[in-house]
Amino acid sequence: MMIYISCAKTMTAHSKQKVPFTTQPFFLNEAKQNVMDISQFSSEELGRLLKINSKLAADNYFRYHNFFSDDNEGLPAILSYTGMVFKRLAVKDFSDDDFRYAQEHLFITSFLYGLLRPLDVIKNYRLEGDVKLPERGNISMFDYWKPVLTDFFIAEIKKQGGVLINLASNEMKELFDWKRVCREVRVITPDFQVYKNGKLSTVVIYAKMCRGEMTRFILKNRIENPEQIKSFEWEGFCYNENESSGDHWVFTMG
Repeated sequence: MMIYISCAKTMTAHSKQKVPFTTQPFFLNEAKQNVMDISQFSSEELGRLLKINSKLAADNYFRYHNFFSDDNEGLPAILSYTGMVFKRLAVKDFSDDDFRYAQEHLFITSFLYGLLRPLDVIKNYRLEGDVKLPERGNISMFDYWKPVLTDFFIAEIKKQGGVLINLASNEMKELFDWKRVCREVRVITPDFQVYKNGKLSTVVIYAKMCRGEMTRFILKNRIENPEQIKSFEWEGFCYNENESSGDHWVFTMG
């Protein structure tokens, strides 16, 4: 069984967390080329491209221009991202065996690196899927990665039993030929919703927290049978059979 989650916009370059080993990203050469292409933009152009303010633009201009510096050593991906999913994944208490298991069963999407394993060493960056680079023929990063990642993604899922637990945000499907993925492997999509005025709705912050907590639950408990995921409970969220359909598994609170 394979899990995949989304990257985060917020990152850190420092961590005291120890990991048993590190690896290189599968698509490091593509990432390096992306960095060289993006480095051609000025800080102002980068701000417009990424739709960020001038301070963030300046920070990321420095990140891209410092990318190949020997002083910029990078961190394992699972320690680099600091968004809510990763906060709730809470790897501070992971054992070496937890990290090893995660390395085999978890993918993290990245618009710069394509797909990452938890212990792949990466460097801080900011990039969005809808960014179009002239060197790419003005196609988006989504369209750039789709032919590169799809076969690889499917093959890796099949190596782990042919079941994908989709805990990424919806836009990440655009990194792949998603119809092919769904045809060739079983895709289970947990959905986390709350009742508001008698109707179910998604609260983004809750959804992110639950995705991180469920990822942690699967990794810590070494879950291989997807049916066991239905036992997941957190802060009142639990599996709702009546609202679920097929491989769309709904977890509700209240």
